Amino acid sequence: MKETILAIAGKPGLYKLVSRSKNGLIVEALDSTHRRQPAFATDRITSLGDIAMFTDTDDVPLTRVLENMKDLEQGKPTAINYKKATGDELREYFAKVLPTYDRERVQNSHIKKLIQWYNILVENGVNDFEDPEAKEEKE
Repeated sequence: MKETILAIAGKPGLYKLVSRSKNGLIVEALDSTHRRQPAFATDRITSLGDIAMFTDTDDVPLTRVLENMKDLEQGKPTAINYKKATGDELREYFAKVLPTYDRERVQNSHIKKLIQWYNILVENGVNDFEDPEAKEEKE
């Protein structure tokens, strides 16, 4: 999951890697359109496996944060509406997901984007966020 799901700067939502071309990638939108489009080397493309959240100690991989959200929400979309929630509601919700998050460096916009991404993934049937090896380490 973590190498094939991508975020592209300047484009909303998440994308699934479909293929590689000689001057970029072919990606498919993870939404109801499933539209395929090219992503070029000039686009800032980031795999979800390369993203981490700031905490008071070490940074936590995004896959682990998504797994925590899945445990909290029991595999369903989030109960909180990120579009209408206040900053305090977002931070209170995120404290349940990741209690040790860095309250100074994690912005409300980061929490909104994380909730949006989680909902996109769950709605598209992606719910195995951590690798089996990472799950064994955690246990």
